[in-house]
Amino acid sequence: MCRLRAGRRAVTEAATVSAGDPERVTLDKAADENFPVAPFFLPRDWRADLMAVYGFARLVDDIGDGDLAPGGADARLLGVSPDEAEDRLILLDAFEADLRRVFDATPRHPLLRRLQPTVRRAGLTPEPFLGLIAANRQDQLVTRYETYDDLLAYCELSANPVGRLVLAVTGTATPERVRRSDAICTALQIVEHLQDIAEDLRRDRIYLPAEDMKRFHVQEADLATKTAGASVRALVACEAERVRGLLNEGAPLVGSVHGRLRLLLAGFVAGGRAAIHAIAAAEYDVLPGPPRPGKLRLLREAGVTLRGEG
Repeated sequence: MCRLRAGRRAVTEAATVSAGDPERVTLDKAADENFPVAPFFLPRDWRADLMAVYGFARLVDDIGDGDLAPGGADARLLGVSPDEAEDRLILLDAFEADLRRVFDATPRHPLLRRLQPTVRRAGLTPEPFLGLIAANRQDQLVTRYETYDDLLAYCELSANPVGRLVLAVTGTATPERVRRSDAICTALQIVEHLQDIAEDLRRDRIYLPAEDMKRFHVQEADLATKTAGASVRALVACEAERVRGLLNEGAPLVGSVHGRLRLLLAGFVAGGRAAIHAIAAAEYDVLPGPPRPGKLRLLREAGVTLRGEG
């Protein structure tokens, strides 16, 4: 229910072996997300639709992050020549052109062909998909964010469309639910930024607001060390507290729906809360590697969320 970024980690051996099947390589990354994508307890049609949305969101992020499966199969499917296959902006343009075929023709990429029945069944519009593409274009051009509001504006493109798509697919979108969903999605996006500070820096990206870095006396060089000093930890703790607030703001979304959808949305909130707990348990030192929550913590947070205690 946010920008889906598990593929930003190293390509697994299985993905390398399966490079001839880019559709499967992309979809298999669902197991590595902070939150459930299409769990078994959902109706079959919902699972199919959510995996189709996931495939789109995962692939556009992989294009933007340079995490496509080796071999160039995705570029070929999108009609991009080998000479231009490493140009992310060209790939994103080609991907947008193929997305538009979802609505009026037959797309080239199998993940977009998978998406087409979902778009028709749920009456989805191009706007949320275009927002995710725009976010990845922005990643190629903007590598620093001056203020927290600037970061929120980025999350409006990079994360919130996914939650809106989940509500649309399940036929539960209302203005109030969209508002709550946006808070959850933004929170999940920011917590992933906190987990991935070191990896983002290696990509020459910093998603910590510059004004906050200045307030905590953190320099960019401080983010490149093996372990975080007191100032970096204090900064991460501050941003984590913002995430908690956003998750609490969005959590009433869970109680506004019923049945299996309630379980799914509780899983999204629980994933964010468990990730924040893992960061806190690491004493806010995220630089050695992303702190990840265990399954027991996820289940505990899901129970708390379902009972409305968070």
